[in-house]
Amino acid sequence: MSKLARTPKPPYYAVIFTSLRTSGDNGYVELADEMLELAKLQPGFLGIESARDGDGIGITVSYWDSEESIRAWKENGRHRVAQKLGREKWYERFATRVCKVERAYGFTSAPSEETGE
Repeated sequence: MSKLARTPKPPYYAVIFTSLRTSGDNGYVELADEMLELAKLQPGFLGIESARDGDGIGITVSYWDSEESIRAWKENGRHRVAQKLGREKWYERFATRVCKVERAYGFTSAPSEETGE
C-alpha cells in the first residue's frame, strides 16, 4: 500500500495495529486483502495506511469517523474469523491502540497523482 490515506478535518479516530508476523504466508495475504476490501465497505471507514519491514514487523493504521464504527468493525463476523486466525497462525505478537486524532497536518512537495494537488 503506497498511498497516504485522505482523512477529513479532525476529530476522527485512528486504530494502530502493530504486529510481528510468524514465518510463512499460511493464507495471510489472501485474507488480508479480503479484510481491506471489507473494511472499505464499513460505515465510518475513512482510510488505511500500512507498512511491513523485512523482519516481519508491521504497522497498519486505519482511520474511522467514530468509536462506534471501530467497535462495529471489530465485531464484524468475517473480521472475527481473521482475528482468530491471526492469533492461531499469523502473529507472534501484536498490539492494538485506538486514538482520537485531534490535530493533523501534512506536506506535499509537488503536484502528484496521489494527492491530486
